[in-house]
Amino acid sequence: MARAFNVAGPNKPEIHYTLDPEPRLPGLRGLIDQQSYLVLHAPRQTGKTTLMDLMARKLTEEGKYTALHFSIEASRPFSRNVPVALSTALDSLRGTAEALLPEGLRPPPEVFASIAEPAHALFYVLEEWAKRSPRPLVLFIDEIDAIEEDALISVLHQLRNGYKLRSRDFPQSIALIGLRDVREYKARVRPERESLGSSSPFNIKAESLTLESFTAHDVAALYRQHTAETGQEWREEAVALAFEQTGGQPWLVNALARQVVERVSTDRSRAIAPSDIQEAKEILILRRDTHLDSLAERLHEERVRRIVEPILVGGFTGADVYNDDLLYVSDLGLVTRPPATIKIANPIYAEVIPRTLTFVLQSNLAIETQWYVLPDGRLDMLKLLSEFQDFYRQHGEMCLERYDYKEAGPHLVLYAWLQRVVNGGGHLTRESAIGTGRADLLIEWPASADARLRRWPIPAGVAVQREALEVKVRSGESPERKGLEQLGQYLTRLGLAAGHLLIFDRRPDRSWEEKVFRREGVPLPPPFGELRAAVWGV
Repeated sequence: MARAFNVAGPNKPEIHYTLDPEPRLPGLRGLIDQQSYLVLHAPRQTGKTTLMDLMARKLTEEGKYTALHFSIEASRPFSRNVPVALSTALDSLRGTAEALLPEGLRPPPEVFASIAEPAHALFYVLEEWAKRSPRPLVLFIDEIDAIEEDALISVLHQLRNGYKLRSRDFPQSIALIGLRDVREYKARVRPERESLGSSSPFNIKAESLTLESFTAHDVAALYRQHTAETGQEWREEAVALAFEQTGGQPWLVNALARQVVERVSTDRSRAIAPSDIQEAKEILILRRDTHLDSLAERLHEERVRRIVEPILVGGFTGADVYNDDLLYVSDLGLVTRPPATIKIANPIYAEVIPRTLTFVLQSNLAIETQWYVLPDGRLDMLKLLSEFQDFYRQHGEMCLERYDYKEAGPHLVLYAWLQRVVNGGGHLTRESAIGTGRADLLIEWPASADARLRRWPIPAGVAVQREALEVKVRSGESPERKGLEQLGQYLTRLGLAAGHLLIFDRRPDRSWEEKVFRREGVPLPPPFGELRAAVWGV
């Protein structure tokens, strides 16, 4: 029986398609050999646990080290009760060692039974185990940021105290594994003082490593494992599209493939095509599995909003790449990591975020797709946007009050309106041009009078209606000329002759009569003079 693409918990190579862990962290083995203590941080479901588990097994099997990967997440509820938190963590260590290590390499049982001072139990157990171990110890301590306050302070203190004793009387190398870099621990211990007496809560670390997303080569290699076991081919364009849409995020890479092979393309004799990837992507977004939901929950955090909102409106410049909020949000995997251009981490997240923020509004909009479909099957864009003007005039302020994302509110209301209509068979793509104060929207719609053919992905042979929209916000001088220039750039890239420019007028001293207008056939400025736009004031 063929293995499967994993979307829940660590990989088991015997039942899941799995990549070799070492190439993803090429410097890890060298740091272990150098007796280094380190931090490994990466967003959830990027493969940290899988990689560390496989690495620990590999190191132990090679015979040079006794390596163990274990989690202290069970200590989370006891962060203010150090003895209980440490006892729970040591129970996890003992249970994992008994399950995974040969008897001669496990910590001796009497070590756990003779602890004199519970508050120093971790130091004592690791010291005694290291002294009695026939090999140097290597520990990968997972979910370190599950604990905080007194328990976290205690764990870090005990590891620091043992550092100078490595490798004979304490583990040779220890890796702390979590969502965030060690610089974030400081804020989580005792905000009112430097709890560890230093500028860093773990200043013995040699490196802070991060686990990057899959490369295009990784994605192709993973998908080839499915081909080898089932015979089903992946067209090169389909693999490239999967990488593009996921940005190589490991959970998304696996989840997308799982939808493809288990729901979209179950005929193993048929090669997987780009249209299968598109269909699977829509299923994935609509399902809002746990991974996507957990990311969506983060959007309500104020420090996340401060980074994500400017990106949604195109206003983020990324000038301060050492901004703590930016590093935090990139550690969560929501945005690209500095010094790269700061944007939403991948196209799937870029769709999930506005859909999440507008879900309630979309659900309450009393509009139907068929109201805006012409007899020949095309969308009636003039009617669609005219009625949006009326809706925004009547309900816009009330809608904006619902959002924590006030600056992005107009964009989100428009997105909700368009998404509600386009959900009936087409697709809405949203792009933010970073640092320009603009947002680009593209509607792709199957222009067929046969309603059965109005679905996404658009069936082969069906004409595609593409409508480009540029969105600007006015608070002072008119952004119309700049918006038309930007629309010209967007239309040129898409190969379209005409588009729409929407300007939300946020000036409080202007009446609705002054704000709301429509001008059709407006020529774009040079060098786009042959292109035309409909300009809408909202």
